[in-house]
Amino acid sequence: MNLDYFYCPPENIKDDQVVVEGEEFAHLTHVMRKREGDMIRVVNGKGIAYDVELVSLKKKAAEGKIRESYVHHNEARQQITVAVGLLKNPHRFDFLIEKVTELGVTTIIPLTTSRTIPSHTKIERWQKLALSAMKQSCRSFLPAISEAMALEELLRTSERYSRKILFHEKAEHDFTKEPNAADSTLLLIGPEGGFSDEEVDLCVQKGFLACSLGERRLRTETAAIVGAAMAMLKG
Repeated sequence: MNLDYFYCPPENIKDDQVVVEGEEFAHLTHVMRKREGDMIRVVNGKGIAYDVELVSLKKKAAEGKIRESYVHHNEARQQITVAVGLLKNPHRFDFLIEKVTELGVTTIIPLTTSRTIPSHTKIERWQKLALSAMKQSCRSFLPAISEAMALEELLRTSERYSRKILFHEKAEHDFTKEPNAADSTLLLIGPEGGFSDEEVDLCVQKGFLACSLGERRLRTETAAIVGAAMAMLKG
């Protein structure tokens, strides 16, 4: 059944009842023109999808009854975190957020490095972009987007990942030759200008495998998208 996707936070889903409100309600009624009796697919952002029959459309909310549920709907087995250096052009980072969400990543970490140009993080905007991309790509899990994090701070917590990859244009190891399937993968992509030699050495000391994405020099957002796609295919 090809159903339109809508998001409801877990607190709006109880027993077999669903309440759609806020911007999702406006989209449901004014854009998609749904009516009582229509079927929709609701995702809770935590990996569960529901087939829902709309039973009541009120002034500020729609109420529905769950007819079917699906756990880990359209989600990969492995957890992929993408940590990316912040970009000078915010629209390029917006594009990155959208595309890696569509591909299936579970966490996005904006990074500050020695070559990062200071900029304001826009968590609320990024979360909205990720929400839209989650629905568009028929996912059920909404990626977590963290506040900007210094590279050194990320490295202190990197032990929890079973595979850690640093994408670097000078690396000789080919990522396509990496073995498949890891429970959790951390992908590290530098900002414009890449990582400094000192940062690369520090990452390698912390257990990262430096890998190449080919002979061409890729923009940061392109490297993140390509790397995420390749990691997803390995899952």
